[in-house]
Amino acid sequence: MSSDAPQNVGRRSLITGVGAFGAGVLAAPLGAVRAEQPQAADSGIKRGEAVQVHPAPPALADGYQSLGLDEAAIVEALVAHMWPADDLSPDGVVLGIATFIDRQLAGAYGQGDRLYLSGPFKQGKPEHGYQLACTPEQYFKDGLRHLADVSVQRYSSAPDRLTADQLEDFLRDISSAPPQAPAFNLNSWFNELFYPLFVRGAFADPIYGGNRGKQAWRMIGYPGLPATYATDMVTYRGRRHPASDSPMSIQDFS
Repeated sequence: MSSDAPQNVGRRSLITGVGAFGAGVLAAPLGAVRAEQPQAADSGIKRGEAVQVHPAPPALADGYQSLGLDEAAIVEALVAHMWPADDLSPDGVVLGIATFIDRQLAGAYGQGDRLYLSGPFKQGKPEHGYQLACTPEQYFKDGLRHLADVSVQRYSSAPDRLTADQLEDFLRDISSAPPQAPAFNLNSWFNELFYPLFVRGAFADPIYGGNRGKQAWRMIGYPGLPATYATDMVTYRGRRHPASDSPMSIQDFS
């Protein structure tokens, strides 16, 4: 599986490369994704101005479809820590990032719908992409289990029971130099699976469970579906789009 995220993870700063969503994004450190506005003089973006935080609508469906209770607790702890609440948006759980991850694991992606999983398997190169003999859902859950084991070894507590400082240090270690976990690379798991899902959950169309109320789009000044604003993405790249206070999603066009 090729890496979609930098090796040294920074919180809302890591979201700075989300060019796939057509908006200039902001930067910040892994533990606390505190949003900083772009420095472009003509952006017209100032903290507290033109960015309205709207209450998140109810979840698409109650409960999780893939994650068990303990698994969901860990995912929610990580998501809330990596995307904490501030004056621009709610925390990552309320934003729906954990729900997005769960729905992806329960759906075609998580079940390996387009992956060859029958074997035999040979050692390939990283650029060959995903090469594990298990589905992404199984890989994700294996990672959560190893994450919990290492957390207990180091802190005598599960990840969802760590203090903010402990969890910050733990995630930084995992994203750069993973703790020793037999036969499992937590560094690759975090950077190549968990973190990309985290980013997509924040900025994908709300129809997939995350970005509830389009609050992440509003925060970065993104107007919504790129097919509608294709030419504007050049004009307003790195700046707040004038239509971003009322962004349009797939549901708005259905």
